[in-house]
Amino acid sequence: MSTPASPIGVLIAPVTPLQQNCTVVWCTKTNKAAIIDPGGDLDPILREIARRGLTVEKIWVTHGHLDHAGATEELKARTGAPIEGPHPDDQFWIDRIPEDGLRYGMPDQRSFTPDRWLHDGDTVTLGETVWEVIHCPGHTPGHVVFFNRQARFAQVGDVLFKGSMGRTDFPRGNHADLIHSITQKLWPLGDDVRFVPGHGPMSTFGEERRSNPFVGDRVLAGAQG
Repeated sequence: MSTPASPIGVLIAPVTPLQQNCTVVWCTKTNKAAIIDPGGDLDPILREIARRGLTVEKIWVTHGHLDHAGATEELKARTGAPIEGPHPDDQFWIDRIPEDGLRYGMPDQRSFTPDRWLHDGDTVTLGETVWEVIHCPGHTPGHVVFFNRQARFAQVGDVLFKGSMGRTDFPRGNHADLIHSITQKLWPLGDDVRFVPGHGPMSTFGEERRSNPFVGDRVLAGAQG
């Protein structure tokens, strides 16, 4: 997805039986990379990173669910990169990763302790790029989104999908909080923002405002009316 003028490059790798989008983003000036949501299947991702001549500088986690975070501890052991995120309200999800791994047939998944918990309004750096951290509870209470304003790009985890939105029936999920996160925190970033969701294809905030059957503008206007 990178172009000569783009400050970042993006590589999406669906991992685990749940086909979660583990995303590699990198600073195109320095080739410093972050791996976002390392749920599993690390070997092919690390091989591709090496093939592209990238260096893993950071590990970023949007939320504590097994498919997004289950291989985080292993990745830190293999790369030495610090873990940033999620928000501390997802501690209980991180703690139950080994238990959930047994339930879903992924017995090697481990819990971890972030080197840095993230909060709304924080920034994280990658090479020469700066990313904004946006706390977006609803799917989980400690879910965060990573936004690069210069590239007009966001990694939104399981907050929003192309044509759908995150589930809120898990422990401490909250439907009203999720709607608020999407409409009051993501939409104001701009219709032109491209995003990688936790599962499935990329989209833009503008496209979802026009056509999403759960959080599109007309759908929500009708619900309020």
